[in-house]
Amino acid sequence: MKIETLYEAYLKCNSISTDTRKINSRCLFFALKGDNFNGNSFALEALKKGARFVVIDEEKYDEHDDCILVDNVLEALQALATHHRKVLNIPVIALTGSNGKTTTKELINAVLSTTYITSATKGNLNNHIGVPLTLLEFTNDTQIGIVEMGANHQKEIEFLSNIALPDYGLITNFGKAHLEGFGGVEGVIKGKSELYNHLKSHNKTVFVNENDLKQIEQIGTYKNTILFGSNISMISAQPFINLEFNNTMVHTHLTGAYNYNNIAAAIAVGIHFKVDDDFISKAIENYIPANNRSQIIEKNSNQIILDAYNANPTSMIAALDNFGSLKEAHKVAILGDMFELGEAAAFEHQAITDYSQKFEIEHIYLVGENFYKSKSNAPNVSSFLSFEDLKLELTNSPLRNKYLLIKGSRGMALERVLDVL
Repeated sequence: MKIETLYEAYLKCNSISTDTRKINSRCLFFALKGDNFNGNSFALEALKKGARFVVIDEEKYDEHDDCILVDNVLEALQALATHHRKVLNIPVIALTGSNGKTTTKELINAVLSTTYITSATKGNLNNHIGVPLTLLEFTNDTQIGIVEMGANHQKEIEFLSNIALPDYGLITNFGKAHLEGFGGVEGVIKGKSELYNHLKSHNKTVFVNENDLKQIEQIGTYKNTILFGSNISMISAQPFINLEFNNTMVHTHLTGAYNYNNIAAAIAVGIHFKVDDDFISKAIENYIPANNRSQIIEKNSNQIILDAYNANPTSMIAALDNFGSLKEAHKVAILGDMFELGEAAAFEHQAITDYSQKFEIEHIYLVGENFYKSKSNAPNVSSFLSFEDLKLELTNSPLRNKYLLIKGSRGMALERVLDVL
């Protein structure tokens, strides 16, 4: 099938769906396949629930005039997204990185949406399915698109870049994330830099934090580069970040010095797109983190930094550095396992266990199979094999009047600690 024919069907629909539990009237349903399901088998169900058309790739399910048969549903979704992006021909900003992608994307969207009609990745729909779905939500009214890209192996960012065809791009940082898939830190740098390689090969624009020497090295002498950082000064981070740019003060709701780079990137993008300085400042000041990302929460008598959306060695060290620098009494850290570290898991968890001893933290709770294997003779460190073991401890010995850091990988779901508290 020609992509133009599929595009004509798309234009007759008002949304995209890949899940029959989330069918909107007159949507275009893509019958994707997974390890444990075949979307083709739900095609007729989708039509009965109100889908305008269904895209399938198995001929035996072509039982209705509104079925659109293609060679491969996933590839059709990706090709349709790229075609739509070309038709709209609007500026698209892409971002990736080991840490801070979603926060930076949200900040950029907040800044640009004060002046433009923007459309951005929802949540963290940043993979080979999420990126096409993001592009297909762009409308004729959209003036700037913002696309987050995630990856856990080589060539993934290159693939996503070829779908989104960004005009601008930035990498939040290179960190120790997904080491198992990337094959080490150098693999992370190579994999994330695929975004820069794409932009450079198409003579597009890159935003680079001039204080990040690894990124500067990757960019080399590429001329179409916007450097930022020196014109944005951090005033304090106790506990929230306050900074200044162009003689404009910004008082944020973001904790952690590590968020400075994310804010600086959003400011740089706003300045480039000629957003008024006051609009930039107010947009950032009004941004309140959510979804377990650096949230400040009060629970009973405890003040909590909830940073439990994800974790890797780089972000864990940054969180501990920030937590250790806070001028608060009775600090307690609850740290959960970091996933996808492969052969480096034992070393990296031991390193974090040792690193945590640098700070005046009243007590450190380590939870998960990897942290349980790490060794510490410190009297303020307790290790637990499972969350249930930690829950029992916190139930029997409740925390009161503490300042807590809760940090761990998504699979640990450490936000459950809130219910225990």
